[in-house]
Amino acid sequence: MKAVPPYLQSENHPQARVCASCEVRSGALFGVLDPNSIVRIHTDIDDPSLPAETRIYARGEPGTAVYTVRAGIVRFQRLTAGGQRRIVRLAGRGDLIGQEALLQQPYADEAVSCTPVQLCRIPSHLVGHLGQADGTLTHELMRRWQQALEQAGLWATELTSGVARQRVLKLLGELSRLADESGEIWMPRREDMGAMLGLTVETASRMVSQLRREGVLKSLSQRRAVLDPDALARALAAG
Repeated sequence: MKAVPPYLQSENHPQARVCASCEVRSGALFGVLDPNSIVRIHTDIDDPSLPAETRIYARGEPGTAVYTVRAGIVRFQRLTAGGQRRIVRLAGRGDLIGQEALLQQPYADEAVSCTPVQLCRIPSHLVGHLGQADGTLTHELMRRWQQALEQAGLWATELTSGVARQRVLKLLGELSRLADESGEIWMPRREDMGAMLGLTVETASRMVSQLRREGVLKSLSQRRAVLDPDALARALAAG
């Protein structure tokens, strides 16, 4: 009798129904697989929902799973040799995180939810098994790894160099990429903004206040705002 892999399950499995209704599935990692390939891979997949400021995994922790961000924003942070906290990049809806697990390596950074997040937790052994069976998944993994490298390069070269105003403007552009369906953006705390851009809290606060007066952004609440894309583009060009 043909052996059935342990992850195969009925399409009526509760997690199968969650995956079938996932809003980001078409743009997520398994979106490259045909329906017959993904309908029964749900035994080991989990869909945790976490409140803001929850650690997803720690730097140096053994990597056992990758995650797709279904909703919300995740930050990646580490401590410098001098003990300063630095935020090295952000991930949002549809992004794949924790790729180190696919190489059986520890996680390189601490991942923390900036907002309430919904995740899809995928064990690394499951990704490896499916990658062996379907070359399109391997290609998609390579593409997403390159995307993560490009994002890390953006933070290293663009968001931590130059004058403070330009750094804040570029960060707002990145936050607009992570905006939710309403077009609203998440606004970091000023100390988080400083840890992202290498600025003091006072400088970050002053820059945000100035851009509010100029109409580049409008605060809706303590952590939500809307951007004027034309005003943002003009401000970036003028810089």
